[in-house]
Amino acid sequence: MSNPLANLEPKEAFYYFGELTKYPRPSKKEDKAVAFVEAWAKENNLELEKDKRGNIIIRKPATPGMENKQSVCIQGHLDMVCVASEGVDYDFENKGIEAYVDGDYVKAKNTSLGADDGIAIAMGMALLASKDIPHPALELLCTMDEETGLTGAIQLSNNLIKSRLLVNIDSEVEGVFTIGCAGGINTEAHFKYEAAPVPANHAAYKISVGGLKGGHSGMEINDGRANALKLLNRILYNAIKKCNIKVSDFNGGAKHNAIPSSASSVVLVPCGQEKAFEELVKEMSETVKKEFITKEPDVKIEAVKTDMPKRIMAEAFQNRLIASFYTVAHGVLRMSPDVKGLVQSSTNFAIVETREDEVFVLTSQRSTIDSEKINIVDKVCAAFELAGATTNSNDGYPAWEPNVNSKLLELGRKVYKEKFGKEPVIEVIHAGLECGLIGDKYHGMDMISIGPNLSDVHSPAEKLQISSTKRIWDFLVELLKNIPDINVI
Repeated sequence: MSNPLANLEPKEAFYYFGELTKYPRPSKKEDKAVAFVEAWAKENNLELEKDKRGNIIIRKPATPGMENKQSVCIQGHLDMVCVASEGVDYDFENKGIEAYVDGDYVKAKNTSLGADDGIAIAMGMALLASKDIPHPALELLCTMDEETGLTGAIQLSNNLIKSRLLVNIDSEVEGVFTIGCAGGINTEAHFKYEAAPVPANHAAYKISVGGLKGGHSGMEINDGRANALKLLNRILYNAIKKCNIKVSDFNGGAKHNAIPSSASSVVLVPCGQEKAFEELVKEMSETVKKEFITKEPDVKIEAVKTDMPKRIMAEAFQNRLIASFYTVAHGVLRMSPDVKGLVQSSTNFAIVETREDEVFVLTSQRSTIDSEKINIVDKVCAAFELAGATTNSNDGYPAWEPNVNSKLLELGRKVYKEKFGKEPVIEVIHAGLECGLIGDKYHGMDMISIGPNLSDVHSPAEKLQISSTKRIWDFLVELLKNIPDINVI
């Protein structure tokens, strides 16, 4: 299979990214990509070690003259969020990504691209495979299953990394050095499905909400994008009151950290109410388009007749469920009072799935303040529990507290300014990064996070800027050349 990225600059990094896209790597099912990386390490005579969770570290000695420099670990996660365009059935477990070049961007055909965080792995591989780049002793840490709860980093062995300097390449804006991030936690709700017989004299409709941008629930949560689940629920809530519809199912959302871009529900409409129902959906569609005209220009809401379902929800259960969905929050809950423009706390209404015996709901809470994070979890749980659900949360992951006195940060700023003639932006972000967990296991680890320009990650619109990737590569190469002696940093 040809590599459509092989001739892009930097050739070393884009070659490996192009190769990596050929291998399936959904979260928890990265085995084919792992085999590719392991085979590559063996071919290049590099030391490879794995921990019990399957996290991989690959080591390369320093180049001549750099032996007394401090060792550096390049870190990224191997898995990716797998999302296909609406109406596209894509076998992510057995097929790679079809990457292509569009001007100054790399995109994927009908799917997410996986540059989050494949470009980090590719840059690390390119550095370790290089023959002419001066560098200290290097490690490449490839973590597993970052996108579904950072479980690879959570279970990372505490004796795998030998370096005490770490460059995470999982940020998405060039020229920004991230030195801290929010912590996160996932909260589930389980509603026991209460069924009622399908009544006569009703017509079945499928209501669909689609065409939304979706996006990363950490990076884009404050961008004003619509949530398909919340829009669909708004329609159902009004249609129940005005047309006495009966709901059979409710489905939408794909990942805990992705803003839902599509959702659907099969409903029954009493005969004689079809026209009123269709007009209501049309009116609400126009209302939503006006409300989101700048952020969601492609939103599409429709109701089409469909086959009669085998069951409907009992009326009392239906009303409790839809009311709780209306009540539970989505989006930014508090901006930081200390850091201008930083989202301090948020929640993502992420997934609703109607199963055989239950309606399953997944939400995700983030905050740079642990007590606020737990408070939001409690609020979300309370909304669902009042409607009869049982709830539970996972252990989550800690915030990465910034170290403004970081020596690696100081060096990075100096190198960046000398190379590009301007200061980098130093920031704390709302999205979760593995650095918090790594720092929790390796006390004293000096870390920064960088990355090229990426947009619309976790969605089929994801794209990676080529020219930005080249600049980040050049910075990284220069940074490694300037790592001080062991006794200096």
